[in-house]
Amino acid sequence: MKTILATAYAVNPYKGSEDGMGWNFVLQIARFNKVIPITRENNRPHIEKYMAENPSELYANIEFLYFDLPYWMRFWKKGGRGAMLYYWMWQRGVISFLNKKKPNFDITHNLNFHNDWTPSYLWKLGKPFVWGPVGHHPLIPAQYLGPYKKTYYLKDRFTWMVKQYFWRFSAGITKTKNNAAHILCMNDGVPQRLKLTGKYSVRPSVATQDFGWNQSISGTGKFTLISAGRFVPLKGFDLTIRSFAEFFNHLNADQKEGCELILVGSGPEKALLKALTVELRVDKQVKFISWIERSTLMQMFKNASVFLFPSHEGAGMVVAEALSFGLPVICLDNEGPGQYITEDCGYTIGLGDYETTVKSLGFAISEIYHNPVKRQAMRLAARMRFESIFHWDKRGEQLQKIYSEV
Repeated sequence: MKTILATAYAVNPYKGSEDGMGWNFVLQIARFNKVIPITRENNRPHIEKYMAENPSELYANIEFLYFDLPYWMRFWKKGGRGAMLYYWMWQRGVISFLNKKKPNFDITHNLNFHNDWTPSYLWKLGKPFVWGPVGHHPLIPAQYLGPYKKTYYLKDRFTWMVKQYFWRFSAGITKTKNNAAHILCMNDGVPQRLKLTGKYSVRPSVATQDFGWNQSISGTGKFTLISAGRFVPLKGFDLTIRSFAEFFNHLNADQKEGCELILVGSGPEKALLKALTVELRVDKQVKFISWIERSTLMQMFKNASVFLFPSHEGAGMVVAEALSFGLPVICLDNEGPGQYITEDCGYTIGLGDYETTVKSLGFAISEIYHNPVKRQAMRLAARMRFESIFHWDKRGEQLQKIYSEV
């Protein structure tokens, strides 16, 4: 049994997304090894509360360390504002913290909250260094930003320019890449962008636990499409609504009565999206639900028919959760979910002009709706996809293989 020293900037067992992933990655490491996770001080109350309320034998293999920069170096950080800059500063500061603490360990692992343009410095500790899962979020094609304010386009292009600078000129990225014993990539965009050779693997970063799927349950009787996320251009909810309308408007009156779209989330573009449902005359069939408890969302997945997720991002934990409930997934053929959804368990729609994308998404919905036999086969294939790739235990086994090799 080795001891893994892992920086996990975001860890909160009560949350999903990056925080929940940090927690579950720590547990998976502890299945096979000792682990010393270093995280921020603001995560301590949640971690200690959860561990007290939910005992586990794995905790014997976990020894959390908590570190933050002095207040005068972080007073300006508010929520998500300045998060990437502070993360970079935190990664540099944690090296001095660890040199003073002098913990005993065999391998270092920069575990979460990073991507292919922000460096790590754990290699400076002189032990085998694992980097990842490292993310790559591609440029959002211009045609998909058309429905939104111009500022989103400008921000996305400016961010891309910043990334280009780091990819081309950052000595920190070069040293991180060259000193890594293994780089765990969440999609094919990472090795392509960083020009990796050898010592890397490509696996999805997202995973979820088994919530107890029952294949005999096929929903509420309605044909329910569901999607979840923040209402921002990155998530493509305009495509979700338009493709639903494209499908819906080809149904007869009786069929329309049995169809609905549920959007779970919140965000700055909620008013725009609601107005879009009115414009397309599907406002009575589209339900907007604000953020809810994760257990409630899982119940909604259990009763749904299809997960519709035309997002432009490079990941998406909700996809893993949807697959765990045997939901066929309709997404874009990109470096995110599109890389891991097969024709057996869903549809991946190629990028093209805006109207063609909408029509193709609508056609995919229609194919699933009008073919119950195919829908059932896809449900079973979706569940099998979850069990083979997206179960958290698969991540633990993957990490253990990497640690044994380095």
